[in-house]
Amino acid sequence: MPELSQRPVLVILGPTASGKSELAFSVATATGGEIISADSRQVYRGMDIGTAKPSREMLDAVRHHFIDEKEIEEPFSSGDFATEALARIGQLSARGVPAIVAGGSTLYLEGLLKGFADLPPGDPEIRARLSRELDRFGATALYRRLLELDPEQAGTLDPTKTQRIVRSLEIIEIAGTTVSSLQQAAAATRKAPDFLVVGLDLPRPRLYERIDQRTERMMRDGLGDEARQLFDRYGQQIREGSINALLTVGYRELFDCFEGIASLQAATGLIAQHTRNYAKRQLTFFKNRLNVEWVDSPLDESGQERLTQALCRRISSWRDGSRLQS
Repeated sequence: MPELSQRPVLVILGPTASGKSELAFSVATATGGEIISADSRQVYRGMDIGTAKPSREMLDAVRHHFIDEKEIEEPFSSGDFATEALARIGQLSARGVPAIVAGGSTLYLEGLLKGFADLPPGDPEIRARLSRELDRFGATALYRRLLELDPEQAGTLDPTKTQRIVRSLEIIEIAGTTVSSLQQAAAATRKAPDFLVVGLDLPRPRLYERIDQRTERMMRDGLGDEARQLFDRYGQQIREGSINALLTVGYRELFDCFEGIASLQAATGLIAQHTRNYAKRQLTFFKNRLNVEWVDSPLDESGQERLTQALCRRISSWRDGSRLQS
């Protein structure tokens, strides 16, 4: 890998609809940088409106990495992203081009910023027993067990994330320690560039209002037609749940509508509700698992310009220990 820059790599994160893409574009434009998209769904072609991809004008004006690079059927893990993103950051550094990481996919960001622990391989007997317990006692019971044993890991999940709950409990039994402890140990020995991690914060009612407004805008812009095209092409895989990308909020609710399970109005309401739930989980993850400097999300163009200038100055004066003024 090319030598990594001594200047920090700016990371802009935050919950969905907090304005990450717009701020990253503003900073990249001001610095001549390129954007590393840390969004696990924008990497897929054909999922445009529902993933809130940057506009075609933005994509044409500034190079965005990890957008439209994969077909929906192609697996692309958080580990794949962390490895490839570090390599591209190194390549940009060698050319003297600033890299601006922007996104909200929790595992993508954690993998990039902290690395991944060398987790033990699965144990079929333990996994089978935990799966039986899941069927017998339910997801909430296993989630509560994880909450007692590894509250930091549990804080990034909820009872619907049954595969990750089972895997986390399995690791505890196999390794005799928690996922959080293994990840902390891996981070302590990892070689990586300096990261300036900035989180966009705004009052919860304002965030939820933005999410509701964006859901309405997506529906007006043709999200229903986009989801229908995916449903017509991947209907059987959607029913089987065999393509992870198609389990995404904003699409799965409309797929239920096409199956006759819910009305379009109900599906639209569920998209907004599930997106709000997702934003809450993102915030819990970022605040529990990552070292983030939180600033107020800009509410207008003048605020965007002020924050852009502050970030540019901060990167230039990284070594002086100054902090951003929100």
